[in-house]
Amino acid sequence: MKSHLMLGAAVGAILLVTGGHALAADAAAPVATAPAEVSEIDAVIVIGQGQSRQVQTLKNDAIGLEAAGTSPLKAIDKLPGVTFQSADAFGAYEWSARISIRGFNQNQLGFTLDGVPLGDMTYGNHNGLHISRAIASENIGRVELAQGAGALGVASTSNLGGTLQFFSRDPSQEMGGQLDATAGSKAMHRVFGRFDTGAIEQIGGLRGYISFADQKSDKWKGGGEHKQRQYDAKLVMPLGDRGELAGFYHHSERREQDYQDLSFAMIKRLGRNWDNTLPNWGLAVAAARAYQTSTALPAPFATVDDAYYAGAGVRDDDLYGAKLDLDVTDRVTLNATAYQHKNRGQGLWYTPYLASPGFGTAGSTAAPLSIRTTEYDIDRGGLTAGLTIDLGAHKVSGGFWHERNYFNQARRFYAETAAAPSRNPLDFQDSPFFTQWQYAFDTKTLTGHIEDEWTITEAFKVNFGFKAIKVTNKVKTVVGNPLSGEIKSKDTFLPQVGAVYKLTPDFEVFGGYTENMAAYVSAATSGPFSSLNQDNVNRVASSLEPESSKTFELGGRYRTERFQGVAAVYHVTFDNRILAVQQGASIEGNAPVLSNVGSVETKGVELAGTFRMTDAWSLYGAYTYNDSKYESDVVALNGTIQARTKGKTVVNTPKNIFKGEIAFDQGGLFAKLGVAYTDKRYYTYENIGGQAPSTTIADLTLGYRFDETTWGKGLEIQANITNLTNKDYISTIGSGGFVNSDPNGEAMTVLTAPPRQYYVSIKKRF
Repeated sequence: MKSHLMLGAAVGAILLVTGGHALAADAAAPVATAPAEVSEIDAVIVIGQGQSRQVQTLKNDAIGLEAAGTSPLKAIDKLPGVTFQSADAFGAYEWSARISIRGFNQNQLGFTLDGVPLGDMTYGNHNGLHISRAIASENIGRVELAQGAGALGVASTSNLGGTLQFFSRDPSQEMGGQLDATAGSKAMHRVFGRFDTGAIEQIGGLRGYISFADQKSDKWKGGGEHKQRQYDAKLVMPLGDRGELAGFYHHSERREQDYQDLSFAMIKRLGRNWDNTLPNWGLAVAAARAYQTSTALPAPFATVDDAYYAGAGVRDDDLYGAKLDLDVTDRVTLNATAYQHKNRGQGLWYTPYLASPGFGTAGSTAAPLSIRTTEYDIDRGGLTAGLTIDLGAHKVSGGFWHERNYFNQARRFYAETAAAPSRNPLDFQDSPFFTQWQYAFDTKTLTGHIEDEWTITEAFKVNFGFKAIKVTNKVKTVVGNPLSGEIKSKDTFLPQVGAVYKLTPDFEVFGGYTENMAAYVSAATSGPFSSLNQDNVNRVASSLEPESSKTFELGGRYRTERFQGVAAVYHVTFDNRILAVQQGASIEGNAPVLSNVGSVETKGVELAGTFRMTDAWSLYGAYTYNDSKYESDVVALNGTIQARTKGKTVVNTPKNIFKGEIAFDQGGLFAKLGVAYTDKRYYTYENIGGQAPSTTIADLTLGYRFDETTWGKGLEIQANITNLTNKDYISTIGSGGFVNSDPNGEAMTVLTAPPRQYYVSIKKRF
């Protein structure tokens, strides 16, 4: 209710992010210079000409070449500096989806959709939602990646590293529609439909669209399924020749059953296709009964954690708001976005560690296991606004972002029956028999920025400015260990300086420096409140500083009629790295304490280029060398070393990454072969054991677009083969968290990748 009032008060000031220009700058955060005119070679990837930062834009065409329903995160994996892994073929399974950019993991990046903050997009997100739930992939117009430092106006307080800005497709000026149907491996099917009204001249040129997507697929191993329904709508009202007013609504219903976290030892003992026991209820009950009664486990269990009956993620989201893009005068532009987001979510698994009430008593039907949930409820609303004034040689801009987020989180347990399951893991659970804890968090976010873009000459432009951040986290105990208090993350001067110099019409150099800070997390499962200990919360509030980063980058771009390329070098210092550190031996029962464990130094090189060999053939390649190392050991409060990390490679950061792609498009026939090499990755801080081997993976797309002048106008058939060579490899690491060392490969924190999968889509435009 409170955030409804915020949205109602702000709805008059709203921003429209247009989808027509591949390099359209965020008006609240201008870039060093306007992008050059888009040429033929920019059909899929635009390398950020004119930007003072390392930036690439991936257009809708590239997303459309992926299998239908594929997350745009998987599509951008081809860009330099990016590592993306998932345990499903679409990259949409949230428990496993992991993106890393220049050594920064997902919760250290920033994400927005049409300027609306998506939070840090982690599983069980406390302040946003995953892009796969925010909008159907068919409705995304483009994705803009800034590997090192996003624009000052990006609405994020987690972007120590890069930012990903997603922009939706605008409604068409012409009435029409789109209907796509896809089927493939593991009984996958997806239907997407969209209707565009076209410009309605009787209502001032108002235009809009509404779309629906429904997807369902069996898991590629074990029992269970992944399914989602997505509804998107958008209205755009022209305001004469001065701008546009828009409204948007996105609704998602996501239901996905989990793959079992594995260890290398388990894979060796049980095979890569080992998973939870669903639909074998009897085996899960037998294992839980053996644990509860201290008897022998059933084969093939070696420990009770080898498998559970099932796990699942259940999420409902509503994201809506209004936007304004207005030229107040010929020199003054106003942009604003008001938004509201509501989420209801549960993450659950069938735990053998707590039996249902009544188990073991005479005549009881209770199961020796129960369902454990972590439950999430988000109610947040906010406003972003920016003003740009063109003074000729100087273009001055400034803006702010304000958000109020009410987040409730709880840990609950639900009873089950021994004879057969009485609950569906893909439903929201109700009537718990036990609430272990429940906390209510209130987070206020306020950021502001100001920047000047100075055109010194036609060839040389600089931009300089700063942003300020203030985030206040409050907690209230509903059930559980009493927690209270307030923690602030604040920095009033985070500068950004950049320059771009065009040496020739085809070649430019760019460079910049940026400082960023990450605000503390308001959640009971991560951040300063996760210890559920008041003394630890007080210590964080009084003595710790938020994580921060300093990024330098320098590069050059070259562009001709048939080639565009970029080369960049970067150096990043990540300070005040915060980690929960165990105090003494774990058997002593001391709660881990959130501690400053030192810095990380990252340096690297990024190369990328697209070459249009002929009118039909194009070649793309990207290479990244990234060296991220911890600069300190992890030390407890009493001075004892808990992890010898100094000089060790940062977890989940491959040193070498290569992406290559060859594409053909002529006479209706199109094809794309993509190959990705990812170097070895660690999930151990000390680099002792816990190493996922390097991999080389290929995906293939084949398709045909029928002649636009015949009966087949608007008709297209596309086939996708993922993991073309059927490679057996480790995809996600750290799914169960990162550990200090794992010499025997026993940490259950890796997921295997899906085998080769096939999908066929029929697409029709009207």
